[in-house]
Amino acid sequence: MDDDGELLGIGAFARRVGLTPSALRFYDDCGVLRPDRVDAVTGYRRYGVGQVARAVRLRQLRSAGLPLVDVETVLDGPEEAARDVLRAHLERTRRTADEARAVVEGLLREASGRPVEHGATARARVGGPELASAVRQVGPAAAAGAMAREFPVLGCVLLELPEGEVRLVATDRYRLAVRVLRPEVFEGGPRRALISADAARRMAEWAVRQPTVEIEWGAAADASELAGVRLRSGVGRRDAEGVGVVVGEPGEFPDYQLMLTGLADTRRRVIVDRVALRDAVTDRGGAVVSLAIPAEAEDAAAASDAALEVSGGEAAPVRLRAVRTGHGLRIAFDPAVLVPALEAGVGPDVLLEIAAPDQPVVVRSADQGSFTTVVMPVRGS
Repeated sequence: MDDDGELLGIGAFARRVGLTPSALRFYDDCGVLRPDRVDAVTGYRRYGVGQVARAVRLRQLRSAGLPLVDVETVLDGPEEAARDVLRAHLERTRRTADEARAVVEGLLREASGRPVEHGATARARVGGPELASAVRQVGPAAAAGAMAREFPVLGCVLLELPEGEVRLVATDRYRLAVRVLRPEVFEGGPRRALISADAARRMAEWAVRQPTVEIEWGAAADASELAGVRLRSGVGRRDAEGVGVVVGEPGEFPDYQLMLTGLADTRRRVIVDRVALRDAVTDRGGAVVSLAIPAEAEDAAAASDAALEVSGGEAAPVRLRAVRTGHGLRIAFDPAVLVPALEAGVGPDVLLEIAAPDQPVVVRSADQGSFTTVVMPVRGS
């Protein structure tokens, strides 16, 4: 308990330390920053003022791009180990700085922010690079090949304007990806459109070069009409070239909201370096991949330093440092399903939320709560 006796609600504490409430909940789940007190009845989290310094340091380390397992070493590990982690991360950031600087400078040169026209029945304005990123994230979940030919709607990306949001959704029934954007401008009622995966890729290639993009719907007979959508640049009023819309009945696309609400309660959370896990899974030669945490690491203290073992195929097993909650587990995936979900992630870490080895697994990151991927494990493994 905090020695000063002053406790802050999660919102007040978040404002003081510069973190969001959702990030604080994530760090609580990971065991990196536990609240001082949790109400047994309401579940409300309260933090002590003595935790401010740790929370600020945690925010600084995460802003610098450190994976969560390295953050734990810096916060709680031996001094020499902390220095080694920071030196290694500094070298990694130096290797990627030139490329990142070139991308950002190019986007800044293109940005000018001219005002836009009004009058569309429904429209939303979002950042062009942000829209392109959203397409890149959800696109791999769309069906391809024989599945797309048999069920054309699954070969599309759902572009949706519910109240105050822009959502992009794709699913091939083995995986589901949802990205939510918060538009700068939102006018009119809800709209939905299905865009073919190829058209979505062309849309992303065009949008990434635009500082802002407007998604516009013309007058529609009802709120579910699909026709009449177009994309326009917020600068110069240029229409997107070659972006087609596939028109179909709204009911043809799977009810993704029902799929999300139907997920079983999460019993285990595993946080691991995203790129390291992707590489370990990719190196299996396409064979089914097994992810396992030894059962002997079931107590809370050992779980914080547990190793995630990746095995499968002819390659030797790989052990990765991981942070997790819940008991030991073993779960298997088809790399063709899991790898795209890992590649679409944002930030250094990936969080796997697992209800059971035969239930859908939620794959997300602490750095972007607006993107969710759900992947199916291999049953009976």
